[in-house]
Amino acid sequence: MRETKILFFVLWFLGIYAPTLFCANVEYDHRALVIDGKRRVLISGSIHYPRSTPEMWPDLIQKSKDGGLDVIETYVFWNQHEPVRGQYDFEGRNDLVKFVKTVAAAGLYVHLRIGPYVCAEWNYGGFPLWLHFIPGIKFRTDNEPFKTEMQRFTAKIVDLMKQESLYASQGGPIILSQVENEYGNIDVHYGAAGKSYIKWAASMATSLDTGVPWVMCNQADAPDPIINTCNGFYCDQFTPNSNTKPKMWTENWSGWFTSFGGAVPYRPTKDLAFAVARFFQRGGTFQNYYMYHGGTNFGRTSGGPFIATTYDYDAPIDEYGIIRQPKWGHLKDVHKAIKLCEEALIATDPKITSPGTNLEVAVYETGTVCAAFLANDGTTSDATINFRGNSYHVPAWSVSILPDCKNVVLNTAKINSASMISNFTTESYKEDIGSLEASTSGWSWISEPVGISKADAFSRTGLLEQINTTADRSDYLWYSKSIDLQDDVGAQTVLHIESLGHALHAFINGKLSGSHAGNSGKAKLNVDIPITLVAGKNTIDLLSLTVGLQNYGEFFDTWGAGITGPVILKGLKDGSTLDLSSQEWTYQVGLKGEELGLSSGSNGQWNSQSTSPKNQPLTWYKTNFDAPSGSNPVAIDFTGMGKGEAWVNGQSIGRYWPTYVAPNAGCTDYCDYRGPYKSDKCRKNCGKPSQTLYHVPRSWLKPNGNTLVLFEERGGDPTQISFATKQIGSLCAHVTESHPPPIDLWNADSESERKVGPVLSLKCPDNNQVISSIKFASFGTPLGSCGNYYHGRCSSSKAMSIVQKACIGSSDCSVGVSTDTFGDPCKGVKKSLAVEVTCT
Repeated sequence: MRETKILFFVLWFLGIYAPTLFCANVEYDHRALVIDGKRRVLISGSIHYPRSTPEMWPDLIQKSKDGGLDVIETYVFWNQHEPVRGQYDFEGRNDLVKFVKTVAAAGLYVHLRIGPYVCAEWNYGGFPLWLHFIPGIKFRTDNEPFKTEMQRFTAKIVDLMKQESLYASQGGPIILSQVENEYGNIDVHYGAAGKSYIKWAASMATSLDTGVPWVMCNQADAPDPIINTCNGFYCDQFTPNSNTKPKMWTENWSGWFTSFGGAVPYRPTKDLAFAVARFFQRGGTFQNYYMYHGGTNFGRTSGGPFIATTYDYDAPIDEYGIIRQPKWGHLKDVHKAIKLCEEALIATDPKITSPGTNLEVAVYETGTVCAAFLANDGTTSDATINFRGNSYHVPAWSVSILPDCKNVVLNTAKINSASMISNFTTESYKEDIGSLEASTSGWSWISEPVGISKADAFSRTGLLEQINTTADRSDYLWYSKSIDLQDDVGAQTVLHIESLGHALHAFINGKLSGSHAGNSGKAKLNVDIPITLVAGKNTIDLLSLTVGLQNYGEFFDTWGAGITGPVILKGLKDGSTLDLSSQEWTYQVGLKGEELGLSSGSNGQWNSQSTSPKNQPLTWYKTNFDAPSGSNPVAIDFTGMGKGEAWVNGQSIGRYWPTYVAPNAGCTDYCDYRGPYKSDKCRKNCGKPSQTLYHVPRSWLKPNGNTLVLFEERGGDPTQISFATKQIGSLCAHVTESHPPPIDLWNADSESERKVGPVLSLKCPDNNQVISSIKFASFGTPLGSCGNYYHGRCSSSKAMSIVQKACIGSSDCSVGVSTDTFGDPCKGVKKSLAVEVTCT
C-alpha cells in the first residue's frame, strides 16, 4: 500500500510539475507549424500570468482547453521579473516557470512571447524604468547599450526555460517564441537603425538555440528564418513575407481594453467567429485570441496612460475567471468545426473562387478529403451560394463550414451555444457583508501631509520632469514653494499650470483648490485654477501624478510626465502676473504614507478614537473585514470614493477611480455585428464610471480578519464601499429552425445523425447545479435577448410545459427545435425557440 501511495505521488508530481515527457521537433513549412513531422492546425489563446494568480491558473487553463485551445500564449514581463537591475523576481504571480508547467500539465502547448518589449497596455511597455537611466541608451533601435540589456534579459529567460526543460525540443510545452513586438508599426521612425536593429534581434534570438521557431508580429521584413505574423481584428488578407512560411495570427483582438474616462468596449461574438473562420478559410493554420482571459492590472502595472485596472477585454473567460457566454461556447463550436476540417486544411492550399458580389468559396481538396468554407462578407444582405449541386443560405457577414464539402456543420452567425447573464450581488449585513460601516468594527485613518514631509526632499531651480525624477518609484511627485506677497494680492487670482500629465491636485496654503486630469487621448494639462492668496507668505503645493506610463508608440520611453510649466500666477494686483516656472521649487518623490508602509495596515499611528473624516483629500483609511461567504469571485464596489489605490492584506488590487465618468455619447443598446469591427464600434456604460468594481482574488482573502487599506487622493466616503460576489443569474438559448444541428452530433459517415435537425441545449455552469425554474419559453417568433425575452406574434401553447418536462431537475437538457416537438403555431413562418432558465 505504501509503495502504491508513493507511485501515485510521483505520477501526480510529474503531471503537475514536469513537462510532457517526450521530445518534439518543431519546424514549419508554407502551410503550418510542423510538430514531429506533422502539420498542425492550432488554436491559441493569451493568458498573462501576472494578471491573475497562481491559484487561478489551473482553472483558467482547463477552461481554455475545454474551449478547444491547443496553445496558451503569454508575454514575458521584464519589469515584473527584474524591477532592480540584476535582482530577479520569479515568485507568486511572477512565477513564469510554474505557469508554463501548469499549461504543460493540462496537455497544452505554450507560445512564449519574450519580446522583451510587450506593449500590452502594461506600464512602460514592460520595460523596467532603470533601463532609461543607462548612459547613452536609446530603446528599440541599433543602440549598443540597449541591445546589450535586451540580449542579457532574453538569454536569461531562454536559459531559465532550458534549465527546466520546457522547450518542446527538450520534452516541454514551448513550441514558439517571439522576439520584439509590433515593431513594424513604428520602425519607419527609426530609419536605417531600425532596419539593422530588426536584423540584429532576429540573429540574436536564433543564436539562443531554443530548438523551436521564432516569430515577429506585424514585421513585414522579418528576416529568415523568423516567421512574420499578423495582429489585428481581421487577418484573413494577411500574407507572410515568404512562401516558405505559414500564415499565422498572433493577436486576434477578442475585444478591447477599458480606459479610465472611457466607455467599455465589447466585440460581438458573431463578428469574432466570422473573423476566425475567414482566417482559416483563406489559408491560416495558427490563430491566437488576444485575450482569451484578460485578467486584472493589479498594483501599478497598467500602462497607457489611463488604462483601467480591469483588463477584461471582453474575452471568452472574463476578468474573474467565469466563462463568458455565448462567446466561449460559440467559439468552442467554431474550433470543433475547424478541427473537423484539419486533415484537408493541412494537406493542400485552398482554391478560392467568387460566385458573386461579396461571396467567396474556398475548397481544400486532395485525395479522399475535402473541406469547404462558404463566405458572405456583405454587411446587409443574406445570400444563396450554389456549390456542387446544392444551395446554401449564408447570412450577411458569416461563414459556413462544410467539413465534407457537402453538409454545413456550423455557420458563424448562427449560435447554438447558451448565453449567460452574470451579476454582482452585494450581500446583506445579515450575512456579515454589507457596507463596511455596518459589517466591521469601523474605519481608522491617517492624514497624508500636504506638501513636503520626508527627509529626502530636495530643491532645484525650475520645474522637473516627473518620470526622470521619480524613476516611477511612486505615482506621486510634490512640487512645492513659498511666495511672499505683500500688497500684490488680487481679488481674482488664477494659478495657470501646464503639465505633460497625467493628473494633478493643487493646494494653496494647505487647502485643496482644484484637481484636474487628462485622458487616454490627451494626457497633457493646461489649466487655470481660481485660488485665494493672502498678504504675506503663501505656500503652493502641487501634487502631480501618473496613471500608468506610456506603453506604445515611437520613442515612447522619452515621453515625459509632470509639471514642466509654465506655472504662472495671473490676476495679481493691478492685473499683473508672476511666472514661477524658473524659480526654486522643493520636490518630494512619493508620499509619507508610502515611506511608512501604511499599505500593509500594520504600520503607522492609525487614528480610531474619533470619527473618520469623509470627503477629505489625502487620507489613508483602514478597516478589517470578513470574506464574503461562498466561493464566488469577489469584488469591491468603490462607489463613493474619488481616486486612489487599494490594498487587501498588503496586496494592491490596483488604482481605483470611480469618479471618472465616460462621455454620454458613443454607446448604443444594440451593436450590429455585421461589418468591420473597430475599437470604438461597440461600447456600453456611457455616462457612467468607467470602473466601479475591482477584483479581489479569493486566494488573497482569509475567512475573517482581513485588512483593507485605501489611499484616497481627492476625497470620498469609505463607509459607502461594499463587497460584491459575482454569480450566474440566468442561462438562455435561442435557436432557429435553420440552425445546423449541434456540432457534437457531427459524424461524416452518418447521414441519419445529421438529419436530427437543430437542438436547443442548456447546461448549468456548475456540475453541482440543476435547472430549478424556467423563466421563459417560447416556440414561434420570440423576440428580445437573454434576460429580456418576450413573445412574438405567434407562440406554441406547449412550449413552457415541454421545456419544463425536459429540463427541470436536470443539470443539462436538450430540446429539438421543430414543429415535430411543439406543433406549428404559425404555418409558413420561420420559427425559433427561446428559453431562459435558472440554475441552483
